[in-house]
Amino acid sequence: MSKAHSDELLAQVAALPPLPGVYRYFDAQDVLLYVGKARNLKRRVASYFSKQHGGTRTGHMVGKIARLQTTVVRSEAEALLLENNLIKTQRPRYNILFRDDKSYPYLKISGVAARDGTTDDPSQRYPRISYYRGSVDKKNRYFGPYPNGWAVKQTIELIQKVFRLRTCEDTVFAHRTRPCLLYQIKRCSAPCVGYISPEDYAEDVRGAEALLRGETDELLKKLEARMLAHAEKLEFEQAAAVRNQITALSRVLHQQAVESVGDKDVDILAVRVQGGRACVNLAMVRGGRHLGDRAYFPTQVEEAAGVYSAEEAEDAARAEQGVGAQVAVQVLEAFIAQHYLDVPVPPVLITSEPVAPALVAALTEQSGVRVSAVHQPREQRRVWLEMAQANARIQLARLLAEEGSQQARTHALAEALGLDVENLDELTAECFDISHTAGEQTQASCVVFQHHKMQHGAYRRYKIEGITPGDDYAAMRQVLQRRYAPVARAQQEAGGIEVTRRELRLPDLVLIDGGRGQVAMAREVFEQLGLDISRIVGVEKGEGRKVGLEELVFADGREKVYLGHDSAALMLVAQIRDEAHRFAITGMRAARAKVRTGGSRLEDIPGIGPRRRARLLQRFGGARGVQDASVADLMTVDGISRQLAETIYRALR
Repeated sequence: MSKAHSDELLAQVAALPPLPGVYRYFDAQDVLLYVGKARNLKRRVASYFSKQHGGTRTGHMVGKIARLQTTVVRSEAEALLLENNLIKTQRPRYNILFRDDKSYPYLKISGVAARDGTTDDPSQRYPRISYYRGSVDKKNRYFGPYPNGWAVKQTIELIQKVFRLRTCEDTVFAHRTRPCLLYQIKRCSAPCVGYISPEDYAEDVRGAEALLRGETDELLKKLEARMLAHAEKLEFEQAAAVRNQITALSRVLHQQAVESVGDKDVDILAVRVQGGRACVNLAMVRGGRHLGDRAYFPTQVEEAAGVYSAEEAEDAARAEQGVGAQVAVQVLEAFIAQHYLDVPVPPVLITSEPVAPALVAALTEQSGVRVSAVHQPREQRRVWLEMAQANARIQLARLLAEEGSQQARTHALAEALGLDVENLDELTAECFDISHTAGEQTQASCVVFQHHKMQHGAYRRYKIEGITPGDDYAAMRQVLQRRYAPVARAQQEAGGIEVTRRELRLPDLVLIDGGRGQVAMAREVFEQLGLDISRIVGVEKGEGRKVGLEELVFADGREKVYLGHDSAALMLVAQIRDEAHRFAITGMRAARAKVRTGGSRLEDIPGIGPRRRARLLQRFGGARGVQDASVADLMTVDGISRQLAETIYRALR
């Protein structure tokens, strides 16, 4: 075994059992490097330390391993699930990672009690359809997930055309005295004023659910039977209403061009790898309708590819199954394993690459749904896959073009400003802007640019206090002192050497949205803190404040520079400056809106934590709705007792 590792670590490797499990590698700073799974822990882990990996990425990783952790599990499927839970939550350096995107939207039909009509609440007797994003519960019915909000809204419009279910908030519904415009344009049956009975409305709700599940043939037959039943009873008005539903549904189905291939819920997954980047395009079919797609771009593809390939070489059983170690397969399997941890998996997956049977078995075990993966589909499924593959190619080409452009801009900026940066991927710029409303609600924003893109997770907002209203210079002084005083202290403690931790590292470029006055203020702060003033650059607006005429002002005495309106460097500076301005404006507006609506008072009420506050705001459509609600209305929110409702009512008035 390798002599570069401690005897304690090698002894731990030698003592591993030949059982399925998950292993984790840590470096000397206890940073997680890699998470892997194995049917035989002893054989898999020992292979890393018994071979010479040379200068490969696997070799670089193995050279950093200082500590090992393992977890024995009962099966390979259980190991796979645990592995990807750890990858998703701990984000190790040498695994393929898919960042957590926004949660998927759903279509919600409110109220389960409405099925038997036993509730006294009119809003529950007449369920509402709505767009919903968040965690699901058992109190309502949810359909989805959908790839985007547009798909949900299109589906709601479809249901309104055919079944005319209500979409209004419960508070609006409870206080209507006459039908709204949706009734006039035949998009709602006006249950708010009793124009439809609870029984008939419940029938329409069941029809909408059948449509959402893709049971269109059965639904049309039921509607035809209802129409004939009404006609036999000489209830011609009701028969005509059902006939209109049939006509609307037939028209909608024709417009949607639903293909009858027996598939109701299917996910189509296509992967494309090029230029060291990858794209997984996920298309969704729900209820037989193709709802659209969404592209995902993993990180650390190149770093992980070598390590994964080394693992596959050890996996003889996988080689016998004919599934190679191509990067495309690795990316696709990583996406499937990580994505379906939090998202319901449909019974059929159509994939552009073959995936391991163990992965499909793990999805089945986790979801309780029998999942099958189809690699070479036919007929309509083939058409769906070809569409997804084409979209994956387009999206990856767009990403590579954008990244190439951004890298060129970063290089141009470093060259124009003479920045001495060994690795342009690590070039970091921070930009500051001040925003206020007539001197009030002053806020400062700090945005961060690194790795050729804006790093939204590193943005900061600073509430400026204790200054003369409208004094932008004092505001800039305060935000720079608050941001860089800890950096200066860290450098002093390190003996004048720059600290590598991102939050304590001085960026290569400090951009100030302003001219000589703001730059002079920044220089004064940096000199007091003992920091390098050559990194301060002001972005001064040109003649007439026109975009493209900006000049750069330096704190170290250099002459002002005009880069030219078509300069790639100026485009990057303007991009960072505009992002700082946008971030400052949105923060200031949010603070102003909070004061005007009394949103902060809701947080100050004893007994109102984040969850109850979120429920109140969601139930009443915002802070103003909560303010206008009665005690009885407040008590309808889950977790709000009469005593607490009275407390809220008094506090907001």
